[in-house]
Amino acid sequence: MTHLRDLPTFPLLQFYTTTPYHCSYLPDHSARSQVATPIHLIDNKTYSELVRAGFRRSGMFTYRPRCDFCNACVPIRLDINHFKPSRSQRRAMAQHASLTSNEVELRFDEAHYQLYQRYQNARHAGGGMDQDSRDQYAQFLLQTHVDSRLIEFRENGVLRIVSIIDVLDDGLSAVYTFYDCDLPHASLGTFAVLWQVAECQRLGLPWLYLGYWISQSKKMAYKENFHPLSALRDGEWLPFDAKEKKEI
Repeated sequence: MTHLRDLPTFPLLQFYTTTPYHCSYLPDHSARSQVATPIHLIDNKTYSELVRAGFRRSGMFTYRPRCDFCNACVPIRLDINHFKPSRSQRRAMAQHASLTSNEVELRFDEAHYQLYQRYQNARHAGGGMDQDSRDQYAQFLLQTHVDSRLIEFRENGVLRIVSIIDVLDDGLSAVYTFYDCDLPHASLGTFAVLWQVAECQRLGLPWLYLGYWISQSKKMAYKENFHPLSALRDGEWLPFDAKEKKEI
């Protein structure tokens, strides 16, 4: 998934590889990314093709892993037409049935930022993003050049979840979700994914792109709970097997 030969033909786009930086998923690893440019030529159709080729978006930048000695990041997507929620997932939907969703303007909201900070400190302390300023938060989640939506979820008026999703021509791309980690025995992350599944169904879209799965990263383990998944291997989407270990 890391070679230019895997790409569809984009005659006007160029791809550059970043210098190495610290990997946020695997300790003692460095990472590099392959970035598509120029940004203004990546419209929604082109972006959809890039996502199918294993790219993701961080703010205005469309990228995919291009590490020198590591192939641990595996793009995965959920088959909406054949998805059946597990018993625990049905419990999560019932548990949080009082949550209401609302699409809001993609702009800075102090309440969203405060929830983001609490989430980072609870789930990803020391990972760097727990120190994000308001500007860094806005650059990461609120700047976009494609069809992006900001969905907030509230319970009796209290903000519980914020999700950023991109609408593609064949699915939704789950950009980022953060939520209230202070609720005991909550399953807000699972609920957010299930809502995205339902939104794909409502829009008639066959895929939910869940980003990258890494076998040795506990942060990615939740993705294995949704079936059936496909994984992008050597430019081809194939049935996903969580037991398969990638050489890193």
